[in-house]
Amino acid sequence: MATALAKRGAGLAAALAALARGRGMCSASAPAAAGRAAALSSEELMRMERDCSAHNYHPIPMVFSKGEGSHIVDPEGNKYIDFLSAYSAVNQGHCHPKVLRALIEQAERLTLSSRAFYNDKFPIFAEYLTSMFGYDMMLPMNTGAEGVETAIKLARKWGYEKKKIPKNEAMLVSCCGCFHGRTLGVISMSCDNDATRGFGPLVPGHLKVDFGDIDGLKKVFEEHGDRICGFLFEPIQGEAGVVIPPDGYLKAVRDLCSKHNILMIADEIQTGIARTGRMLACDWEGIRPDMVILGKALGAGVVPVSAVLADKDIMLCIRPGEHGSTFGGNPLASAVAVASLKVVRDECLVESKVRTGVQGPVTEGPAEIPSNHKRSAREGFA
Repeated sequence: MATALAKRGAGLAAALAALARGRGMCSASAPAAAGRAAALSSEELMRMERDCSAHNYHPIPMVFSKGEGSHIVDPEGNKYIDFLSAYSAVNQGHCHPKVLRALIEQAERLTLSSRAFYNDKFPIFAEYLTSMFGYDMMLPMNTGAEGVETAIKLARKWGYEKKKIPKNEAMLVSCCGCFHGRTLGVISMSCDNDATRGFGPLVPGHLKVDFGDIDGLKKVFEEHGDRICGFLFEPIQGEAGVVIPPDGYLKAVRDLCSKHNILMIADEIQTGIARTGRMLACDWEGIRPDMVILGKALGAGVVPVSAVLADKDIMLCIRPGEHGSTFGGNPLASAVAVASLKVVRDECLVESKVRTGVQGPVTEGPAEIPSNHKRSAREGFA
């Protein structure tokens, strides 16, 4: 079976490579470079990226060439252990065979229908996801930032229709130190000057509080609660340096949101799907947000998939034509997402995190690396 899967995967890769040749290349020699990609060194590949790609990232000088499980191989054959997991997008491990099988089998049948039609994979994905997390409905998107934008729009729509906030006065509260993506609407919530400098004017309607400060949140709710539609937060902040809130914070947030009729919106894109020893990080305090945003590991690092979960009284505020995506809910991503979630369930990844790790989010530094491994582990990070 593994051989057959490899052959089918190679055939799909060849077809994609053939489609890419000659399109969107940065120089006339690019098609030739694509044909000899396997022979290119790490230095050559990094130079090509610097020359041909926008400089919106400053990558660590290390090239991923092959991944399997928690291991990475560069073009020179050096092996690494991947502790980053693509910002939690590959919680199931790189190139999980069950997820790849779902990808290849679906790619040979149907990849896209658009939401103008039904397809035979998205309904299965929607039912599986809502059943697993205990919500009435989901809205599919592709990237995490799209999921966050979806949640913002949905919260505002709910605020106007259900909470009866006056027109164009809805406000959303977020936390300093947050990271929810890089779209204009999302960076408008940020306190980070590097994220907002040069991109103004920002989108109005945002209030900010310090993460973990329940008294500060209470004050904002008391002053502006009649116009606040939602509180958007990460259960554990990632970009800010893995910031864990005080014990009881999430439960106190739940109580405050319920008291002031404000939607509690958990961005679990990075913390969700077995990353912290629970299916959701919010599960550590036994609370149920009004909305949950998922992404990253939902596609197991194979295709981008994101989703917003909510109950009907919130979700049905969005009507046909008011929000959507050409690729959101596509059959290929739907098949991959179901396979990804089944891997988490069938391989007991939540339980194994607790069994092999610590009982809760990591708060201590990593163990000392054995001396005979230090050079290979640090080489790419100099």
